[in-house]
Amino acid sequence: MMPLRKTPLLPPPLWTLLGCGALGGVFASLLEQSGQRVQVLLRDAQRSRLHPDFDFIALDSSHHLLGITRCFTDQVASVRRLLVMTKAHQVITALTPLVGKLSPAVPIVLLHNGMGVAEQVARLFPDNPLLVGVTNHGAMRCGHFAYRHTGKGETWVGPFNDAAKAYQNLAEDLARALGDAGWDEDIRQRQWQKLAINCMVNPLTALHKVKNGELATPRFADALDQLSVELCDVMQAEGLHASAEELKRRTITVCELTADNYSSMLQDMEAGRLTEIESITGFLLARADAHDIAVPVNRSLYHAIKEKQA
Repeated sequence: MMPLRKTPLLPPPLWTLLGCGALGGVFASLLEQSGQRVQVLLRDAQRSRLHPDFDFIALDSSHHLLGITRCFTDQVASVRRLLVMTKAHQVITALTPLVGKLSPAVPIVLLHNGMGVAEQVARLFPDNPLLVGVTNHGAMRCGHFAYRHTGKGETWVGPFNDAAKAYQNLAEDLARALGDAGWDEDIRQRQWQKLAINCMVNPLTALHKVKNGELATPRFADALDQLSVELCDVMQAEGLHASAEELKRRTITVCELTADNYSSMLQDMEAGRLTEIESITGFLLARADAHDIAVPVNRSLYHAIKEKQA
């Protein structure tokens, strides 16, 4: 009798992360720890730099050194699924070198703050499955390839185009690493909910230089009331379900859960980096103008951030 041949084990899914900021570094580390093979795609200018192991501090304060592979644009043939975690205003610049090189079969997952970028990516890669997502994990960059996971949250992904609807398994693989991740066919509703929270938390914390938890105090109650009403008006005009009370409640919950965190916009302002105000409040203002809806408080925050950036 011939011995039964064992079916060879398939290799674990290979993720390629584009964007090694705070959140990208944390996600790469969590994916690696879950047993999924990971590589980070770096700019060609970084070839000559020292690339140590990832120094990762988990939520329980445990320290881990992770040997995560680096790759560059001339190795793009190795990419099976691309998770883009740059800042919103960096997405197009980061992806442009991959045009004509990335296989049209590779799914692209966009996971950044704000909205309005996926439409541009779809024009660059019209044949690729394109997914968009939201996450509220907390992360901090502590140094060169050094990252700290500062808060656990939810992550949701969903299809931006029809080709992406066949990739629900990506959400399952993310869940293996992140613990709380899921697939949502109607991801636009979640994107807008996250946008609303960002419109309230990011500009207020950046301008007042406070931690997220401060927004849950009476000092900011009136501002959150006004902002949530304006955001609700725009969301309803966009055909989405929204109530001002619910938007404010969600925002306060996030602030309480991330009370000791500094928002990404505040961190960017303090470091002299360009913020994501255009893809957050700027996107909201564009949609408000399209519906002829007045949003004076959001508009004043937008101009205040722009003035400080300048």
